[in-house]
Amino acid sequence: MLITVDLGERSYPIEIEQQILPQIGVRLSELTKGRQAAVITDDHVGSLYGQIVLDSLAKAGFETFCYTIKAGEESKTFAMSETILSQLLQHQFHRDCTIIALGGGVVGDLAGFCASIYQRGVNFIQIPTSLLAQVDSSVGGKVAVNHALGKNMIGSFYQPKAVWIDLDTLSTLPERHWRNGMAEVIKYGMIVDRDFFAFLKEHSAAINCREKTAVTEMIARCCQLKAQVVAKDEQERGLRAKLNFGHTFGHGLEIASHFDYLHGEAIAIGMVLASLFACEQKMCTQAVIDELRTLLQNFHLPVAMEKALSLDDVLAGMALDKKVTQGSWVLILPQAVGQVEIVNGITQDKVRNFLESKVKS
Repeated sequence: MLITVDLGERSYPIEIEQQILPQIGVRLSELTKGRQAAVITDDHVGSLYGQIVLDSLAKAGFETFCYTIKAGEESKTFAMSETILSQLLQHQFHRDCTIIALGGGVVGDLAGFCASIYQRGVNFIQIPTSLLAQVDSSVGGKVAVNHALGKNMIGSFYQPKAVWIDLDTLSTLPERHWRNGMAEVIKYGMIVDRDFFAFLKEHSAAINCREKTAVTEMIARCCQLKAQVVAKDEQERGLRAKLNFGHTFGHGLEIASHFDYLHGEAIAIGMVLASLFACEQKMCTQAVIDELRTLLQNFHLPVAMEKALSLDDVLAGMALDKKVTQGSWVLILPQAVGQVEIVNGITQDKVRNFLESKVKS
C-alpha cells in the first residue's frame, strides 16, 4: 500500500507492506547514489532486526555501520546525538550518506535530528517498528531530542526520503507498547474523522488480536490522515496543531512521572483531561467524554491518573510545552467526536484549578 506525503519537490512515499526489511538495500539503491548508510536502532529492536537490515544493505553494496542506543526516552538527548554525529565523522560518512532510523519514536526522533544537522542535512529514512511510530511519529518530519527541562524542546522539521512500514515487525511488539500506539490511533478519530472513530469501535476485538486486515487498514488510515494534515501545514502554523490533542496534559504527566507513563498512556489520560476541561467550558457534552473513555478502555488504556504525582510537577511539565505562549496555554479541545478546536489564552490558574481535583498527590 502506497501513501504520498505531498510536499512538492520534497514529497515522499509511505509504503505499508510485509517483508520490507530484507529489501532495504535494493529500495535504498533506487533512492540515492550515495553508498554509505548508518543504521540507528535500540537494543531491543536491533537484536531482532538489525542484522537483517545490515545484511540487505551490504548485499546491495553499501558501506554501513550500526549504532545502538538503550531503548527509552532517556536516550533521546543532545549528548546522545553528539555521540552519533561523532560516529558518522569517525566513519568518514559524506554528505550523500543516508541515516536510517530502525525502531520506535525515540529512535526516529533522535536519528532524524542527527540527519537534519549532520553536514547541514543528509538523507533520512524512517523504518518504524512500533505501532506508535508507524501511525504517527515517523510521518511529518518532526525530529527532536529532549532536554532536562522539557520534552522535544531541541529539534526541527526535517522530512525523510521515505517511510517504510514493515507490518511483520509488529509481531514482536510487547502488549504494553501495542496499547501505547493505540492512543495515537484513537486521537485521529477524535480530531478529524468520526467515521474512523466508529471503525475502531466496530473492529476493536480484531485490532486487539492484531488481525492483519483490520490492522493494515487502521495504520493506512492514520498515515493518510496525517499526510493530509502535514501537506496543508508542514510546520504547525495552525491546522497541524490539532494533532497535539491531549499532548499538553500528556507531556506534563510524562515529565512528572519521570516517564513511568509511556507516551501513549500519558496521551490517553491527556485526551480525557482535555475533554473534561472542554466540558467544563461548555464546549462539548458529557457524551463526548463517555465515548472517548469507552474506546480507550476497549484498548486497555488508562483514562485517569493512576500514579501519585505532584500537581506542581505536572504543571511545570505542561508549562514547558511548545504550545505555551507568553505565559498562557494553547489547548486543543474537543467539540464533538471528530472535531476539535485550537483554544488560545488559557491561564495557568485556570488549568491549576481544573487539575486540583484530578491529580493524585
